[in-house]
Amino acid sequence: MKTKVADILKEHLGENPPINKPKQKEFGHYAVPVFKYAKMNKQNPVEYAKNLCDKLNSCEEFESVEALSGFVNITLSDKFLNEYANRVINEKKDFGKKEDNEKILLEFVSANPTGPLHIGHARGAIFGDAINRIGRHIGKKITTEYYVNDAGRQISLLELSVYLSAREILGLDVEYPEEYYKGEYIKDLAAEAIKEFSEELFRSEYKDNEKLKMWAKDKMLNLIKEDLNSLNVLPFDNWVSEKELYKHWDEVRKILEEHGALYEKEGKIWLKSSEYKDEKDRVVVRENGMPTYLAGDIIYHWDKFKRDFDRYINIWGADHHGYIARVKAAIKFLGFDPEKLEILLSQMVKLLKAGEPYKMSKRAGNFILVRDVTEDVGADALRFVFLTKKADTHLEFDVDDLNKQDSSNPNYYVNYAHARICSIFANANKSYDEMVDVELKDLTADEKDLLFLALQLPFVLEESFINREPHRLTNYLIDLASEFHKFYNKNKVLGDEKEAVRLKILAVVGLIINLGLSLLGIKAKERM
Repeated sequence: MKTKVADILKEHLGENPPINKPKQKEFGHYAVPVFKYAKMNKQNPVEYAKNLCDKLNSCEEFESVEALSGFVNITLSDKFLNEYANRVINEKKDFGKKEDNEKILLEFVSANPTGPLHIGHARGAIFGDAINRIGRHIGKKITTEYYVNDAGRQISLLELSVYLSAREILGLDVEYPEEYYKGEYIKDLAAEAIKEFSEELFRSEYKDNEKLKMWAKDKMLNLIKEDLNSLNVLPFDNWVSEKELYKHWDEVRKILEEHGALYEKEGKIWLKSSEYKDEKDRVVVRENGMPTYLAGDIIYHWDKFKRDFDRYINIWGADHHGYIARVKAAIKFLGFDPEKLEILLSQMVKLLKAGEPYKMSKRAGNFILVRDVTEDVGADALRFVFLTKKADTHLEFDVDDLNKQDSSNPNYYVNYAHARICSIFANANKSYDEMVDVELKDLTADEKDLLFLALQLPFVLEESFINREPHRLTNYLIDLASEFHKFYNKNKVLGDEKEAVRLKILAVVGLIINLGLSLLGIKAKERM
């Protein structure tokens, strides 16, 4: 709708002008500043605005066009609003879809496959999934990817932890090191490992066992996939193995050497990352000749950029902030454009229950598991609250609040608006599709305001994706639910002379809430 208005204005101004929302409702639906165009035409802004209004007054899309202090204020016509209301009813979950050729590789979660997902991982998972859903809806060609850290110390530690736990199950002497993975999930894994590999392996002295290591890693990945599914995260398109990528280290190292990116010092190989905004150079090969964690990241981004996407988006935990400069420096040395890489940070979450810190999971040992929280409040409520704030801000909430059935719980509040509309249509014995034949005319200010807000969804989706801020969609749905509740409490629908018109407006609101929630990965409730 806003795009159509911009196209009409372009015919008169020669380009798409900025279109703003007026500060006050009485000034109309859109406000267009014309100072720039008045200056280009060497006219007074007030006079230019009046002249433009004279030209726009004949547009059937506009009910009124008024000049005010260098602005043109536009109020949309009932006929134009009706056209878009019909689009919503006809297109339903396809409303707002379009084609866009931008190819994006979106990598998120990428938690080490050494245990189930904890609540910190969940925030990045939900954030990334919402970005993916919204982006795909507006036509972006998004490929999602999970980088599996299946090489290095963490996986070796997982194998050792399973080995030691298996020995304990078998009643054998166990000497636990300072650092190892613990919790019920390790015990369960160890019990499975005894059946899979026979007791003899665990009765013998510990030796690095590649089969046990990869078996344990795969089991953990299955747990992670179950957790992601429980959060209603769409399946990843790609799962990329760090272990497999390390086979290309010599090739990548040669490229870095040819580009003068490396030097040797103190028996280590260093990346000259300080040449590209990093605070200091970084080690990529240790004294023992083994590549560092950074080397793995370099190989992975070499592999990513070879695949020739238009943009690469990584969602990392906030504790990885220091890695941004060094990874971008490596990309530059590899001969790629680091500006194509966008790194979004996801902050940690503090959970409370009845005002007290949420208990750590016995199954995990020392952190809060995603599955414990989803069992407590459900995935929809968790997704909603995670998406009410920017991902790079701290989030604290009490899970008991997510079970409240009143307006203090935004997930309940928005879903209640949808369920209420479903109930109204059930009582009217009408369907949304029947509303297409109803003509919207002689709309009151209340009716027009509610309908106009509902029709803003495509604009909200664009802004949410462009700014990587899905909380804009969440907040929009809260606002729309609030406007609906106010409207319904003030205006009679069933049995009123304007019943058909108001039912049509509510059909649009219901469909928009349903679509908006689905793009947040939440299923709209029809009964509550």
